[in-house]
Amino acid sequence: MNSSLPRTATHPPQFSPREFRDALGMFATGVALLTARGADGQPLGMTINSFNSVSLQPPLVLWSLAQRSSLLEVLGSTGHCAIHVLTAEQRALAERFATRGIDRWAGVAHAPGLQGVPVIADAVAVFECRIRSQYAEGDHTIFVGEVLRCSHRQGTSPLLYHGGMFYTEHRLGRLSPKAAGPMG
Repeated sequence: MNSSLPRTATHPPQFSPREFRDALGMFATGVALLTARGADGQPLGMTINSFNSVSLQPPLVLWSLAQRSSLLEVLGSTGHCAIHVLTAEQRALAERFATRGIDRWAGVAHAPGLQGVPVIADAVAVFECRIRSQYAEGDHTIFVGEVLRCSHRQGTSPLLYHGGMFYTEHRLGRLSPKAAGPMG
């Protein structure tokens, strides 16, 4: 069902952007690297935590990038990327790819994936995608990617982010199927 909803708030928010960001930080997320190949063939990448599944049939995922992101134009023109869910041991890699003004790829082992997109070794999971759609919303652009190839490693703990901090020490416990919560 398609419906037209107003795109602007009818009332200004009753909180500051900082308060909103802090509240969002209470939602624990995984940490991922988004990689792409530039028009010049050079590998590009950045740390993201706005990654989510959309659909199993067809296999779709989504992520968002700030309107000021240097990867925005690249993704729009190349149409392909890879998303790497990082392991608890890859915190330094997450920090490196979140830092501006450095050579993020120096010493980082990677191999060409589909469409030449750089794929980094040892991630918990890798999703190689064709960008299916994108749309601007607020100060970000939301991308939906069709997963063309994926892989994962069993028994590996993911890197987590909560309240502005990385969490790497905690081994996730397994919940009983009844207590596992909603999956749908």
